[in-house]
Amino acid sequence: MSKQPVIIGVGGGSGSGKTTVVNRILEGIGEDNIVLIQHDSYYRDLSHLKLEERKKQNFDHPASLETELMIRHVDALKNGYQVEVPVYDFAAHTRSNETIKVSPQEIILLDGILILNEPELREKMDIKIFVDTDDDVRLLRRIKRDIMERERDLEGVMHQYEKFVRPMHLEFVEPSKRYADIIIPRGGENHVALDMVIATIREKLTT
Repeated sequence: MSKQPVIIGVGGGSGSGKTTVVNRILEGIGEDNIVLIQHDSYYRDLSHLKLEERKKQNFDHPASLETELMIRHVDALKNGYQVEVPVYDFAAHTRSNETIKVSPQEIILLDGILILNEPELREKMDIKIFVDTDDDVRLLRRIKRDIMERERDLEGVMHQYEKFVRPMHLEFVEPSKRYADIIIPRGGENHVALDMVIATIREKLTT
């Protein structure tokens, strides 16, 4: 690549609609021009613990993620190098032995609830987006996702939400909103805001 890639961060609470926003950006700009890096891929491997112990961990605290590796990968992509992103098993709470090879593109799109909380990661972003959605909507979406996609039961999801998700959201995620350049209320339903985001990204690509 002849010029430095544009780095975009999409943060916001669990179930806020970040995935919809990310998908809208991919559709609006074109997937061929974007590499998507998800913070969730960098959960620390817990295979040294028994499964019951793994389930008790606080996965919403910044320490649960190997952000330092993600930062190294972003730097490598920015400088034109291919990276191997970890694959995380959310049912077993372990990293797979496999990785996904990712090549540099014009846009590096970062996605995760805690990415705007991380100063070193935040400083690398050209555009910082926070997806803002009501708590009750986010909870319902999280219940649906964790049961259908991550093989959790309702009791476990609610326990995790009350013990970890909500307290960590209030301590780390919500305060990170102040670092955002763009705040999108109602997430993926806010078509006007999404159109503005896509226009801003296109402008960045041409400057």
